[in-house]
Amino acid sequence: MSAAQTQKESGEAGWGCLEALGLSQRELVLAEALQMEYDALSRLRQDKGSTSGNQAGPHLTANNSGSKTAPVSTATSIERPRPTPSRPVPGPPAGNLLRGLSGSDPSLNQPGGSQSPQLTPARATPPRGGYFKEPLYILDSPEVCKPGEYYGSSYGNSLGSQLGSLSKGFLPLPDDCPPAIPPRNPIPAPCGPENPFLPSRGSSVSRDVNLFTPEADQPKVTSGDLNYDNLNDSLSKLNEDTPIPRGRRANGDQPGKPVARSKTLPPQVPPRTYIAVPKSNKNQRRVSADPVSLGSRMNGFCYELFQVSEERDEEVAAFCHMLDVLRSAYPCSERLKNAGFVWSPSVGHEELHQGLGVSVKVSVISEQLREPITFTCDGSSTVDLLIYQTLCYTQDDLDCIDVDDYLLKVCGQTEFLNNCQTLAGLEYVQQCLKFDWDIRLFLTKRSSINTELARTEEDDETPSTMNHCILLQERPIKQTVTREALTLLLDTFHNEAESFLLSEVELPLHVERLVQSVKALCSSLAAVETPEVTTALNQLPPCPCRLQPKVLKDASILSVRKNREKVVEKLTAAILDLVELYCSTFNANFHTMPQSHSCTAPIQEAGLVTNILSFNIYAAHRIPITWAASYEGFFLSCSLTHGGLELCAPQNTSKQSVSKYLFHLVVWDQRVCFPVQINQLPRESQLTVTLYANALPPPGGVEEKGRQRRSIEALGWVTMPLFNFRHILTCGRKLLGLWPSTPGSGNARSSSPNFSQPDSVILQVDFPTSSFEVRFSTPAPADFCPKYEFSRLDTISQIQLQDVLQKKSFFWLTAEDKRLLWEKRAFCQAESGALPLVLGSAPRWEWACLPDIYALLRQWACLSHLDALGLLYASFPDQELRRTAVQWMDSISDPELLDFLPQLAQALKYECYLDSSLVRFLLRRAIGDIRIAHYLFWLLKDALQDHQFSGRYQHLLAALLCCVGRGLREEFDRQSWLVSILARVAQKVRDTTPSSRQAVLREGLDEVKQFFSVNTTCRLPLNPALLVKAINIQSCSFFNSNAVPLKLSFQNVDPRGDNINVIFKSGDDLRQDMLTLQIIRIMNKIWIQEGLDMRMVIFKCFSTGRGRGMVEMIPHAETLRKIQVEHGVTGSFKDRPLADWLQKHNPTDDQYEKAVENFIYSCAGCCVATYILGICDRHNDNIMLRTSGHMFHIDFGKFLGHAQMFGNIKRDRAPFVFTSDMAYVINGGDKPSSRFHDFVDLCCEAYNLIRKHTHLFLNLLGLMLSCGIPELSDLEDLKYVHDALRPHESEADATMYFTRLIESSLGSVATKLNFFIHNLAQMKFASSEERPVLSFAPRIHTMKSDGLIRNLYVCRHVRTFSPSKGYAFVVKVEREGQQGSTLVQRSFEEFQELHSKLRLIFPSSQLPSFPSRFMIGRSRGEAMADRRKDELNGYVWHLVHATPEVAQCDLIYTFFHPLPRDERPGTVVNALQSKPAEISWAPVSGRELGEVKLSISYKGDKLFIMVMHIRGLQPLQDGTDPDPYVKLYLLPDPQKTSKRKTKAARRTCNPTYNELLVYERIPQGDLEQRVIHLRVLSEGAFWENTLLGETFIPLKKLHPGQHWVDWHQLGTRGSESSR
Repeated sequence: MSAAQTQKESGEAGWGCLEALGLSQRELVLAEALQMEYDALSRLRQDKGSTSGNQAGPHLTANNSGSKTAPVSTATSIERPRPTPSRPVPGPPAGNLLRGLSGSDPSLNQPGGSQSPQLTPARATPPRGGYFKEPLYILDSPEVCKPGEYYGSSYGNSLGSQLGSLSKGFLPLPDDCPPAIPPRNPIPAPCGPENPFLPSRGSSVSRDVNLFTPEADQPKVTSGDLNYDNLNDSLSKLNEDTPIPRGRRANGDQPGKPVARSKTLPPQVPPRTYIAVPKSNKNQRRVSADPVSLGSRMNGFCYELFQVSEERDEEVAAFCHMLDVLRSAYPCSERLKNAGFVWSPSVGHEELHQGLGVSVKVSVISEQLREPITFTCDGSSTVDLLIYQTLCYTQDDLDCIDVDDYLLKVCGQTEFLNNCQTLAGLEYVQQCLKFDWDIRLFLTKRSSINTELARTEEDDETPSTMNHCILLQERPIKQTVTREALTLLLDTFHNEAESFLLSEVELPLHVERLVQSVKALCSSLAAVETPEVTTALNQLPPCPCRLQPKVLKDASILSVRKNREKVVEKLTAAILDLVELYCSTFNANFHTMPQSHSCTAPIQEAGLVTNILSFNIYAAHRIPITWAASYEGFFLSCSLTHGGLELCAPQNTSKQSVSKYLFHLVVWDQRVCFPVQINQLPRESQLTVTLYANALPPPGGVEEKGRQRRSIEALGWVTMPLFNFRHILTCGRKLLGLWPSTPGSGNARSSSPNFSQPDSVILQVDFPTSSFEVRFSTPAPADFCPKYEFSRLDTISQIQLQDVLQKKSFFWLTAEDKRLLWEKRAFCQAESGALPLVLGSAPRWEWACLPDIYALLRQWACLSHLDALGLLYASFPDQELRRTAVQWMDSISDPELLDFLPQLAQALKYECYLDSSLVRFLLRRAIGDIRIAHYLFWLLKDALQDHQFSGRYQHLLAALLCCVGRGLREEFDRQSWLVSILARVAQKVRDTTPSSRQAVLREGLDEVKQFFSVNTTCRLPLNPALLVKAINIQSCSFFNSNAVPLKLSFQNVDPRGDNINVIFKSGDDLRQDMLTLQIIRIMNKIWIQEGLDMRMVIFKCFSTGRGRGMVEMIPHAETLRKIQVEHGVTGSFKDRPLADWLQKHNPTDDQYEKAVENFIYSCAGCCVATYILGICDRHNDNIMLRTSGHMFHIDFGKFLGHAQMFGNIKRDRAPFVFTSDMAYVINGGDKPSSRFHDFVDLCCEAYNLIRKHTHLFLNLLGLMLSCGIPELSDLEDLKYVHDALRPHESEADATMYFTRLIESSLGSVATKLNFFIHNLAQMKFASSEERPVLSFAPRIHTMKSDGLIRNLYVCRHVRTFSPSKGYAFVVKVEREGQQGSTLVQRSFEEFQELHSKLRLIFPSSQLPSFPSRFMIGRSRGEAMADRRKDELNGYVWHLVHATPEVAQCDLIYTFFHPLPRDERPGTVVNALQSKPAEISWAPVSGRELGEVKLSISYKGDKLFIMVMHIRGLQPLQDGTDPDPYVKLYLLPDPQKTSKRKTKAARRTCNPTYNELLVYERIPQGDLEQRVIHLRVLSEGAFWENTLLGETFIPLKKLHPGQHWVDWHQLGTRGSESSR
């Protein structure tokens, strides 16, 4: 095959590659034709003048004007191979390509370290079976290279020695100085045939397309056929991701030498045909440069386009270098930090101490044991001791056994227990003890554990890179113009410029085509037209494509060729500068030339520069055409901010209109000067520019038009730091993409410009440049910082300061508060938690003020990790301050870190630069713990949806994937793949009709089944310890709600575990549920730390992307709606449904008592948590109850007081959900009991404990203000929690307040009405497959299981007293095949429930008539019971003799199946007759008049008496309950002036008050002689009150500051008149 044929086929293949991008064949031909035509003209002209050149020597080519090259070979050369690592590539002769970056470590810039070999990654091979996911969902898996290959031999050795010293103990990188930057050197072009790596020139590959050959470059069309509109459209399609082209091919000319054109011609352009290759030979190198078009820049004409890696960005390169050092501190050989499996989490120290004395029953399973071994041990026993005891049963010789070779695994989960942990310190053990689960562990050898998630040596040797480490399916990778597209446009421009120079006639036509080519170039370069381009074009005469008044009027000037050459020279230089600006702004994968950083500019300290800050704003590019018709008077408002606070008044530009040059733009060309000197700028200062315009009114009247003209709208904004990551003041020309101004976009503003949206408006700003760099160096702390005792302040200042500190958050500090705090900061240091308030009051953060601030920071007592969260707000951008806060947080344990991980992931937004102490902290923890890496991955992946911060989170996610190793990356990829499949299935099920949803679900789950045929296992995003291998399609279903969530059942990998059931939601934003459950989980931990276990059920919920996520399913739980509708649709108005349901599932007295106890605690915890968080939309389908009595809430779609509305009516009218059926369970009946006192005390105690941590919850919610949750978007939402916690009130006031909330909630009818309306609304979702069940039957029974009923007979009735007086009926049941009969007891109401449920199944014609419920006379009398017994006998006889369909239905057999209450020997007792025994709340026996509970304290000459509860009061003489109230006297009191009294409670013998009565001006010396005279009276009619009891309480034992809480016995009774 000839070379020409090879070239032709190669060229066709290259164009085919471009054609695959969407370019038609005609467009490709048109684009190439222009190049062909002008190449031919150029070659013809050069041939005419080549005679003298050829005579000068055989080594000078006709294609080069004066440049010497090697002899030209007629054969086509092959591509230059990649150098092998063992033989370094020789550097350029002058060494000018060896570049170091200013500010980098000099040791990194060593000779020999500039070469970066290119490695071609191997693509993943498709799995067998034909099912292959392409592309990967998370990451590419390129082959890796050795460190020496990556950095070059010399640098690899030096770096290896440096990092080796850090492998044993990691020394954190200093955060106060800019990070070191590794060298970024291009691969130099080889210099001649002496290059040993060049092959022989006999291979047939693509020719050098920069050179013209007649046999290959035949013109296809004339230049007149070229359609620029089509060409521009075609080129715009090239601005998509395309395969990276190979390096330059040489043909005839020696590689590496430039091919320069004459000085009068535009420069030679890059190739116009390309051949695609696998796309990541740049994937493994930090910085590279691949010369594409070779030529030295001569007089501004010749240029090069170098392919570079994405890490050409200095900040990203430094970030990757930091990752290398960070990873080197955690080698794969360190088993503790690289176990390769998931450790079981531990609990806090408080929970550990509480569980040390608990007896723990553990079952250990082993493959060497036939049956599990059960141990009963103390909670303080360690895991290794348990392993040793188990090995005693399985091993004969224990001397050669090492316990560390064995591990215990949790049955059903792939998490392992740490051998040094105590049993009580494990979260799994605590959960089992809490819910009475069996503790089941599996003993296994460590060597047999699958450690596929562990990092390997290959991972350690792989250099850190941001290139294609992650393929984002939700968001594309940045869209920039490709090198191929730009090269084609440069070709076109060069040809048009050459035609313009050579033109003698038809000059306007050539000008038009030249301007068109410039417009096409600028359009591809973000549609930016720089002033230099405009000035150059203004020297051309007018043309139709550029209607601009400032153009050359006299076109005759261009008739002189020299003038045309000047225009082309200026235009070429302007375009090259525009290309350079574009490359540096958009971080493109190519560059015009390898810039040298060997010369470092002198440094000037920012604190010494007194110049004012100024810059020039030229124009806003890419103005939408619709703005020209909708707005006028465009102007910019520029402001300087630090931590969100303005440093000076904003500066505005003049108002301008939209202009039309090449594009629509608004030109100001105005200098903006701030009245701020450089030395007054804080290091983290940010410049915010906002674009405003006057909205044009619609057509209308004059008045309306004039009024509307005055309305100003914000159209966009951009924020940028004034000092870069190396703390150098910004300089030079910048392009800044504006973010659109949308409501709610002001919480957290990105410091990065908006280049993620292809149509964003671009602002051009020119900052001053100078011969030196202005650097902001971190000053040292001051030597002296005053510190004084708080008591040294005067009394007024102490009170003022305490009031300010009570605000708990700097959000609500006034200007006066800040002035006082900063002025008195030396007196606040004893209050460690006050540091965020003090620093938030600092007036200035400029360079001169930092020493005092840093001295205060150094002297302040170390904050706890909970308090340190308050220093991570956006209001505290100072790098040293944030570094100190992260240092204080470093003591947090891994399980505790998981509790605050969402907030820390959000705090990454507030970091000024990509590399920060917080980023390093999170990456270090993720390297050492798979569970942290797992949750951090999903949090970062979810944060990618935030458009403003997607670029930063993309880098952070890539950094995490670099750190965790290939095994975990592949696991994340499987999880993402599974989630994407489930999201599609859920969306299909949701969109289809209700009748076909089940079929669509079955069909969609087949894809999940196919997923597991390719991937043997996958961990669920909900918990990395949940490892599944298949999906049980038959067990999957969906819920009938608006979002139609899926109920999924996965098959557990562990055969000793049950199936894993989860809920997958699509269409609901679960981030709010995540946050709510996180806050409740932290509340529960605080309660447990204080010794108060509220028995809370905390389930897992995790968002896997916007609008989708997974929720853990709690077994053995039902919604309140389902429990209540068992008593009919009006069951929400009844009091007994919950008690009956708990009794049904807990038949014995002990079980029921335990369930009631769990209910009381969990209900109290839910009331407190839902009130503080303002959780709304609380209907009976959002509250669930476990059979064990634990109540919990689900579905937190409304919180922070954003109530669900029904029209204009708030559906949530009560402070929280606490209804009479809940109180019925607590009281054991419909009357208040002493149990209710304990419930109120639990609520108030839990509430006060949370109030002590107000600042923590404000910090947790405040850090999430920028996360995008609609109902947590401003300070008003945060203030809701602040007001709910009432931090300014005392505990007594808070107790009274919450008691009133309980009374208000219990008395609210709106809650029950809301439940009832929801019952009616949900009736439409009732499935026909759901069979009705009986509320009192724990399970369903059938004829097959119990035997055929032959006869039923109601033999007698019995008297019942509890829970209400009445009669029950004893039914004798006779069955076939059974000797004798059984007796069951059923009440009339239960018979009525049976009949109502039967009517739901069968028509009334098939059922016997039921006796009427309403009777004349006393319905509870014995005569009426006899009558009803006869009527029921007729009913059951007709029932058993009805059609078989009715008589043999499951409902009837369930009704007459014996219950536990029927099987008690010798008696027939009603199930609710036995009153539950009191546990901790048992009433005092033998005390007839009752007791009163008081809380008494004395402080500051004031006596505080809180009347809490009274229990055991006797009914009045007529048998009714009293209306009691309490009256107090402080004796001696002869004048009766000390009378205080409470409000009266209604109809109760066990009232709750929680009212505070205060006596003022009581001297401490008089306290011992004082006696409290307390009287309890019943409020009666006509002012006649009955004395129920009284007591005298001497105050001798009361000490100042003491809280005396006790029950006091009530004495004699009588009667009195009201005084």
